[in-house]
Amino acid sequence: MSDEIKQDEAVAEEVSAAAESNDTNEAAAKKDEKKPLTKQDVLKEIWSWIETIGLAVIFAFIITTFIIVNAKVPSASMETTVMTGDRLIANRLSYIFSEPQRYDIVVFKFPDDESKLYIKRIIGLPGETVHIVNGEVYIDDSTEPLRTDFLHEPMRTPDETYTVPEGCYFMMGDNRNHSSDSRFWDNKFVAEDKILGKAVFRYYPFTEIGPVK
Repeated sequence: MSDEIKQDEAVAEEVSAAAESNDTNEAAAKKDEKKPLTKQDVLKEIWSWIETIGLAVIFAFIITTFIIVNAKVPSASMETTVMTGDRLIANRLSYIFSEPQRYDIVVFKFPDDESKLYIKRIIGLPGETVHIVNGEVYIDDSTEPLRTDFLHEPMRTPDETYTVPEGCYFMMGDNRNHSSDSRFWDNKFVAEDKILGKAVFRYYPFTEIGPVK
């Protein structure tokens, strides 16, 4: 008889423990249930999105104003180095601690209309005399012509001489037979402070992603 009583007590304890476990699970489930959003919750969520978007806009403004120039190649004047419609990134910080160098490809404000951005290669440096003779470019009294390995084709242009003012640069396109550059502008030279950055990277078209040289 006592064994039966003990068995009944054990069963009762198991039932009680199971009931307590169910109560605990139900309480946890109720706790996990989402509370309906209040007006204050909605406003907090909206404000959080506004902050995120605002920070992104400020960050993008700082990047594009002080660090990079996002430029689209407008014409065929630099083919085949870069093609019409290519999108480039120019580094605004390239010339913080150094001067622009010959053969750099740069983005600058067009001297005849500064509302337009041009992309050309630096050929003549401040104070130099640029001589164009028989389709070749010579600097000062040098008898060695400048590099032409980046040209689309041999240049056909009248012989000319240009003296570059201090603080300015003489620009030419790589597609010289189809390039509007320093040879033809009214204001033939680009002041250093009008150079916005050195073209360093092409990000479009995606099949041509890579550094610009």
